[in-house]
Amino acid sequence: MHYSEETRATLLEKIQAAMSEKRFQHVLGVEKAALFLAETYGASKEKASVAALTHDYAKERSDEEFKQIIRDYGYDSDLLHWNNAIWHGLLGAELVKQELGITDESILQAIRLHTTGAAQMTLLDKIIYVADYIEPGRDIPGVEKARAIAREDLDEAVAYETKHTLAHLIDIEAPVYPKTIETYNRWVAKKEEI
Repeated sequence: MHYSEETRATLLEKIQAAMSEKRFQHVLGVEKAALFLAETYGASKEKASVAALTHDYAKERSDEEFKQIIRDYGYDSDLLHWNNAIWHGLLGAELVKQELGITDESILQAIRLHTTGAAQMTLLDKIIYVADYIEPGRDIPGVEKARAIAREDLDEAVAYETKHTLAHLIDIEAPVYPKTIETYNRWVAKKEEI
């Protein structure tokens, strides 16, 4: 992957055009956190940068557009019963591939998993999942502890974030996407796959 300042500038321009200023600032914060984590844990900084900048590329698309993508691309129709929280990662990766020309599967997978996590996650997947939670602009209960854990142990940061996300979803009585349960079972409950 050839990633220069010029490439980054072009990518930033396209991303900024696809979202509100507030969302764009969030994306820049996630990139900052992802670059720190990539440096700390020995991942590709280029891939961490691209995945962080593009992880919310589709966040502000309409529900109708997402539903059309589900139909057009043959996704499981059960996906129609979810919402933007799930769609913008899972389907957003498809839009990043089509509209931005990013075809690196490791980056696309990190985008797909950035809100739900998964039982099996690569180093890049974990970095984007955690960076999205701890980015400098976040001000949620427990974020300082999450940042401290992320500096010491990435797997524990995945567990901490997953536990708190799931607790929040339960607290507000929101439906829980099955992959989030898988993530909890693997990273929090430490249940190895059978």
